[in-house]
Amino acid sequence: MKIHAEALLFDNDGTLVSSLASVHRCWTRWAEEFGITQEAFERVELHGRPAVEIAADLLPADVVPRALARIEELEVEDVPGGGVQLLPGTTALLDSLPADRWAVVTSATRRLAEARLEAVGIRPKTLVAADDVTRGKPDPEPYLLAARELGVDPARCVVFEDAPAGLRAGRAAGMSTVALTTTHPVRELDADLVVEDLSALSALVTAAGVEIAVRS
Repeated sequence: MKIHAEALLFDNDGTLVSSLASVHRCWTRWAEEFGITQEAFERVELHGRPAVEIAADLLPADVVPRALARIEELEVEDVPGGGVQLLPGTTALLDSLPADRWAVVTSATRRLAEARLEAVGIRPKTLVAADDVTRGKPDPEPYLLAARELGVDPARCVVFEDAPAGLRAGRAAGMSTVALTTTHPVRELDADLVVEDLSALSALVTAAGVEIAVRS
């Protein structure tokens, strides 16, 4: 199978890098600090959602700003201690693409996203973070903003995601979707193409854009 596009839009955590261990450490400590019961904490989906939505699900509105500042602090501080690792295929695929043909679209804050990306040597020309939008994934706003910043028709973009919420955002934006089974089983991933990770893919840059293919 081949997918043709003019721009490639990548989620970060679970797609380009893995920060699952860091997320678990930091959010567990955060929940303890804010007196959130384990039962309440386990009912909330953490992956692929902006921190502000998670905090709002668990805490009174007047506590949310302080809680947001604290989880960002915990996660940024965790990065130097091995809080993020490159996932297979990330470097090879990104290195094969022109800088103006791809973007990172993340539910993390800009400060946290930049810390994680810098730690593994990824420096995107275009980055859309939680700070840049009013509605996070699964709303299409983040991906539509990335397409606009790259100057590409949303219908000519392909989204790479590991989380169901992100895939819903990509589909709602009218984009093709590629799912990675790095954090969720295949049965939970509704996409045009499902692969294990980015190492399963190759990119061929042409005059018409980028051709994504599954490696044989």
